[in-house]
Amino acid sequence: MEIYWLLGIPLAGGVFLALWGNRRHAPEINALFSLLTLIAAAALTARIVEHGPIIVGGEGWFFIDSLNVFLVALTAFVAFTTALFSRPYMRIEQEHGRLNAQRLRLYHSSYQVFIAAMLLALTTNNMGILWVSMEAATLATVLLVSLYRTPASLEAAWKYFILCGVGIAQALFGTILLYFAAEKVLGSGGTALLWTHLNGVKAQLEPTVLQLAFVFLLLGYGTKVGLAPLHNWLPDAHAEGPTPVSAVLSGLLLNVALYAVMRSKVLVDGAQGNNMAGGLMMGFGLLSVVLAAFLIKRQSDVKRMFAYSSIEHMGLITFAFGMGGPVASFAGLLHMTMHSLTKSAIFFAVGHATQKAGTQSMDGIRGLIKTNPTIGWGLMLGSIAILGVPPFGVFASEFLIITTAMHEHAWATPFLVVALGVAFAAIFGKVQPMVFGETELPRLPHQPALAPVFIHLGLVLMLGLFIPPYLATWYRQAAALLGG
Repeated sequence: MEIYWLLGIPLAGGVFLALWGNRRHAPEINALFSLLTLIAAAALTARIVEHGPIIVGGEGWFFIDSLNVFLVALTAFVAFTTALFSRPYMRIEQEHGRLNAQRLRLYHSSYQVFIAAMLLALTTNNMGILWVSMEAATLATVLLVSLYRTPASLEAAWKYFILCGVGIAQALFGTILLYFAAEKVLGSGGTALLWTHLNGVKAQLEPTVLQLAFVFLLLGYGTKVGLAPLHNWLPDAHAEGPTPVSAVLSGLLLNVALYAVMRSKVLVDGAQGNNMAGGLMMGFGLLSVVLAAFLIKRQSDVKRMFAYSSIEHMGLITFAFGMGGPVASFAGLLHMTMHSLTKSAIFFAVGHATQKAGTQSMDGIRGLIKTNPTIGWGLMLGSIAILGVPPFGVFASEFLIITTAMHEHAWATPFLVVALGVAFAAIFGKVQPMVFGETELPRLPHQPALAPVFIHLGLVLMLGLFIPPYLATWYRQAAALLGG
């Protein structure tokens, strides 16, 4: 079965690289395992597209439908391109003395375990195992963030561990409350937490208990999403960890945590018969967009700036899913795709730029278009794309979200427009001198291979100009599963 290959390959990769990850060709082996995971994800996606949702396992422990297989495909693709990017990047870090062979082994093995944990979170049918896999992803990420073992990276990893640990504890309490509500209808036992069983009887679940459960689940998993005011760990983790870790944090982990919230929202909506869950998500999402936009202006570290940009965009996606309905849910899924592809591409370009400049301070990075044209154009095009400039796909998804808000929640539209405008001015004003500013540094004789950057941006441009009919149908099916 494809699902077992999908989960088994990265897990085997983690074990293999834990034993032999300090060898010379470990980066290539890491990329190979990621490629095999992508192939398994493609096979699973093809099966779901052809035959529809499936339940796998003796008691239905795995459930795959259009919603989570879409995220599985996106996760596997970005994980593979990030592994390709990390090959030269991590070797240069080793040459600069920032990493040794043992830490590279830790990086490669933890990377595969992290991917396995996220894929398990996406495919499991059990809300308890979903919580366990999110905790496993947290522990793997702590090791990745602290990889450099500098005081700043250790502090960032500790903050990440404490804040997300508190958050995941709240998610555990929410899961316990969910079981408490389900036990009265489905009986005791592990099957009471199977999402397909819960979804079938959601109208019979106790609304008050389910409402309280969602509050804890939103706070818990929302910490992992980076929603304000639970976002404090995210900028530090991005700034102090290796750049490939920043790419998968922004491009993948935040999506998986939001997926957990969305699965919970479907249950609450069915039990409550109102939009209580959606209202909470809209509130946290709007606060995240506004707060992050104004904090972007204060940043001097390029990775911290784009970390706050991730908070802004995840807030926008959360707001869209909170609104609900076919258009908003479609736009949220589209924006989730665009953000994952674009933000990971930006971090690829930023990673090489900071390596070449020897600093993450934006004041120390100037004239990339002269010294490193490939990096310069990659960073500029990525920044334009994430700011929602047409014809990139981010413009299409943001346009759908804002127009839906204008129609259904007009009060929120000014906050969204002002916040997006502030973020646009701040990021463009800071990136422009980094790319086109004056510099006395000579042009580098060799340009880095940034194929993943332009592959991602090419896809974002294509989806901004034309969404293939089968992909549009896929998005609509996934939106319908969210109640849209």
